[in-house]
Amino acid sequence: MLVDAFARSPSPMVITDARAPDNPVAWANAAFLQATGYAAEEIVGRNCRMLQGPGTDRSTVERIRAAVHAAEPISIELLNYRKDGTAFWNAMTITPVSDGDGVAFYYAAQADMTHVHQFEVTLRGTNDELERLVDARTHALSAALEQKTALLHEVDHRVKNNLQVISSLMLLKARRTPEGEARDALQSMAERIGALSTAHRLLYSEGDCAHFNLGEFAAEFLADMNAGLDPERRRVEADVEPIAVAAAMAAPLALLIHELTANALRHAFPDEREGRVSIAARRNAGGMHLTIRDDGVGLAGAPPNPAGFGRNLVEMVVRQMRGTIAWTDAAPGTNVEIDIPLQTAS
Repeated sequence: MLVDAFARSPSPMVITDARAPDNPVAWANAAFLQATGYAAEEIVGRNCRMLQGPGTDRSTVERIRAAVHAAEPISIELLNYRKDGTAFWNAMTITPVSDGDGVAFYYAAQADMTHVHQFEVTLRGTNDELERLVDARTHALSAALEQKTALLHEVDHRVKNNLQVISSLMLLKARRTPEGEARDALQSMAERIGALSTAHRLLYSEGDCAHFNLGEFAAEFLADMNAGLDPERRRVEADVEPIAVAAAMAAPLALLIHELTANALRHAFPDEREGRVSIAARRNAGGMHLTIRDDGVGLAGAPPNPAGFGRNLVEMVVRQMRGTIAWTDAAPGTNVEIDIPLQTAS
């Protein structure tokens, strides 16, 4: 019954005679004959190496020989060849069968795994094609991003140049305008435009038009402001963290810091009073906390300025950035506290 079951099995099976010279095939079932294309008389009496061919891996053959020599079972895949020369991947488990005198037979159950290897080859080809397509798409996106970045750089560069030209024209006009409200207005507008120009210049020089470093702007702004001051009488100090914010916030923040600092220098120290203005910015859980403080005469002591609109401008910019602002007397001076939710820099 067992022999009949093996003979009828759809899985290729073969038995070799371990005690005959060269371990020849003693029996093969119909599935084995069908898989290899040989007739029983062409198989029986010959060693299974007849199924090997030019593509058969020699190291795998040596592993089989070593297992047979040691009378140990082995499971392995080997490239074999049918009678008509076509190759197929043969997955086999070779098991020694012993009796009282030692190993009598080797029993091998086999399976054609060609379809699995073909699928793996197809899958590798598909993966290679997908990788090629991904690489091509990535290259195209990188090129588009580089082109967009270059365009943004050029735009910022031209905006910066145009703002500098406008600021210079306004300063030139201010110098030729008699002293008074008109001259002061021109001077103030030129300074505001200069602050915006600085912001665009930093965006251009950083190489990343999507981000604006507030700490670097504060350093540039501090140098510009102190250049026009007598260091023995007045100075501007800054303690600003290198906070990276979205580029869209560059212009509003530059205008905000400039306006508060310039207003403090202009109104907090009347009658040649000495003083100091400090700028501080820290990141917090809600975004950013900005403080502009001076040690001047304070809100109540500042002379009225009916023509000025600096405070209105500051509050308008803060609202634009969805922030909050509080003005308090610092005794001495004025303290301005601003909280701004930061947009994600992207």
